Amino acid sequence: MPHPLNDAALDQLFRTARTYNAFSGEVSDQTLRQLYDLVKFGPTQANTTPARFVFVKSPEAKAKLGPALAEGNYAKTMAAPVTVIIGRDESFHEKLPYLFPHTDAKAWFDGPRENRYTPSLRNSALQAGYLILAARALGLDAGPMTGFDGAKVDEAFFAGTSIKSDILVNLGKGDPASIFPRSPRLSFDEAARIE
Repeated sequence: MPHPLNDAALDQLFRTARTYNAFSGEVSDQTLRQLYDLVKFGPTQANTTPARFVFVKSPEAKAKLGPALAEGNYAKTMAAPVTVIIGRDESFHEKLPYLFPHTDAKAWFDGPRENRYTPSLRNSALQAGYLILAARALGLDAGPMTGFDGAKVDEAFFAGTSIKSDILVNLGKGDPASIFPRSPRLSFDEAARIE
C-alpha cells in the first residue's frame, strides 16, 4: 500500500516548486533517459501515450529551434541546458496493438485524423504534466511555455510525420532571481466541491 510522501517531497514537487525563466547547469543524457523512464509510466487513455519528446541540447538543434520561438522566450530557451519539445502523434493508434494488446483499441481511433485530435491532445497534455513532475522529482527545475510557432517547430523537427508540437519545457538548475512572485491560486471552495 502506498504511503503519503513526506513534506519535503511534496514541497519539491508542488508547494515550493516554481516555473523558472533562467537556467544553468548540465543535464546528462542519462538523466534525460531516466526522466523519460518515469514519464512513460503515467496513465493515459487506453495506454495511448501519444506524446513524443525531442530533447534539444546541441547548438545545432538549438539553432533549428530558435526561429520558432516568441521573442520573450528566445534568450531563456537558447541558454537553457535542455529544451524538451513535447509533441503529440496524431497517428498514436497505430501502436495500440502493442500498447493495449488485450482488445482492438486501434479500431476505436481509426478513420480521419481529426477523430484523434482530442484524444491525442488530452493525453499528451497529461504526459507533459508528468514530465514536469518527473523532472522535479529528479532534482531539475522546469519552465514550460507555449510561446512558439508550432508550424516552424513541426517543419524543423517533425517534417513528414504525424507529430504536432504542443509545449516546450526548459530544464536545468533554475535561477531563483528569474522567478516572479507566486501568483494567487483559487481556494478549494472556489475551484472544487465534494458531492
